[in-house]
Amino acid sequence: MERPALLVVDDDPEVLRAVTRDLRKRYGQDYRVLRAGAGAEGVQALEEMKQRDEPIALVLSDQRMPQMDGVALLAFVRERFPRAKRALLTAYADTTAAIAAINRSQIDYYLLKPWDPPEERLYPVIDDLLEDWQAAFRPGYAGLRIVSDRWSAPTHHLKEFLSRNHVPYEFLDVEASEEAKEIVARVEGERRFPVVVLPGGPTLVAPTLAEVAEKIGLKSRAEAPFYDLAIVGAGPAGLAAAVYGASEGLRTILVEREAPGGQAGTSSRIENYLGFPSGLSGADLARRAVTQAKRFGVEILSPQDVTGLRVEGPYRHLSFADGTTIACHVLMLGMGVSWKLLPAPGAEALTGRGVFYGAAMTEAMSCKDDDVYVVGAGNSAGQAAIYFSQYARRVVMLVRGESLEAKMSQYLVDRLRATPNVELRLNAEITACRGSEHLEGITLADRKAGTSEDVPARFVFVFIGAAPRTDWLKGTVALDRQGFVLTGPDLGPDDLAGWPFERPPYLLEASVPGIFAAGDVRHESVKRVASAVGEGSVAVHFMHRYRASL
Repeated sequence: MERPALLVVDDDPEVLRAVTRDLRKRYGQDYRVLRAGAGAEGVQALEEMKQRDEPIALVLSDQRMPQMDGVALLAFVRERFPRAKRALLTAYADTTAAIAAINRSQIDYYLLKPWDPPEERLYPVIDDLLEDWQAAFRPGYAGLRIVSDRWSAPTHHLKEFLSRNHVPYEFLDVEASEEAKEIVARVEGERRFPVVVLPGGPTLVAPTLAEVAEKIGLKSRAEAPFYDLAIVGAGPAGLAAAVYGASEGLRTILVEREAPGGQAGTSSRIENYLGFPSGLSGADLARRAVTQAKRFGVEILSPQDVTGLRVEGPYRHLSFADGTTIACHVLMLGMGVSWKLLPAPGAEALTGRGVFYGAAMTEAMSCKDDDVYVVGAGNSAGQAAIYFSQYARRVVMLVRGESLEAKMSQYLVDRLRATPNVELRLNAEITACRGSEHLEGITLADRKAGTSEDVPARFVFVFIGAAPRTDWLKGTVALDRQGFVLTGPDLGPDDLAGWPFERPPYLLEASVPGIFAAGDVRHESVKRVASAVGEGSVAVHFMHRYRASL
């Protein structure tokens, strides 16, 4: 396969020559650096690469060009090469237009002229964009393959697990692929899905996630019996605590039951996170944070489920689902929350077979030219609706309340109202789901008018409410009525009956000294990614104060 291409488009020959030179100097060994002197010439080059099925990683285009400006060209790139990164090369006077293009056309970044020295003003940006592109690039294929029918719930869970752990795979639909039929025919015994074909290895029939994780090299057992800091939950709060704890010399282990990123890791887009003007996906944020944590020596167990907690003097003991245990001086709780189940008859039986929780981006291509229903009114629901609108014929947002503005950021509300194939239905909810092998229809109720209607539906994505994963803490750590962890000033006298110190609990400390909580699992936390990251990092400060007092 040809090396991936970087395409530079600029009508100024001197600028085109200079930027091409700088890109070849840095990236020429791994990428083909191509150039075009006009928008139309760039379109022609892109169409030729499309016909030859050649990968393109990045298009860098000047803004001010005759006939076709940079924004128009990059909009064409988005349509023809949706995975390619798109950056605008612009003068300082045009930065307002560049920022508007980011909002309107989903351009990934803009660069200012002049970019000298490139080591400071060009390469860091391009490095970042190419790293993101490489994370999703699937050259050819000779890796893990999943064979199943498209409506298998276990298959959906496996695809989500692999995607969120950044493990590439190829899906073969047994109803449409002759190769898939041949693979299934070779499997002995009862027909069960998914069938997982490992590269150069055995074929697994309906394996558990733990079995697949072991085969592909994910780590679920701790290397040591004791750690300075143990963190349960690898969402934004847990990852932030891991980075700051390990960077400050604490031997740190991070335990995650599914995949790093938590609920935020399933978000199709996070656009209000400081420092990322073009936004980034939850998966990208998780990947970056995991890389950073590993660089500081954090040990990550995933998948691994924590089932129990025991406190003995200065030690906190964690029990895992596989029967193993570890101990630590300081424990951080960052388990986040899970989406609540859709309270409609038939929904539970159809989970993973048309009813999905969270963005479930692995199902996006299956929604092409179909109708999609998104249930919820928060930012996650809004971002999912915008994401699926790129694939679906129509996206219907179902909101129980009388407005979107009550729970959703205004920039998202504005974008949803401006997206032509997104339909907003207020005072609406699903009261029933129907289907045998997969979801076939739903009943929609108008809460205000008191009416209902049955409509055909194959895809429903649910973003309603949140439930903490704290059952294993009951009786050890004080929780509120909903199961969220009480910390600092939220702890009352009854919660602190056995508190051994004269000092009150630190800001993010739970009812047991040396146990901290941050992020969505904490009582009355702010449900924002930036807030969770902040709490996770701040908690490490109080951990050091606790350790110093022992």
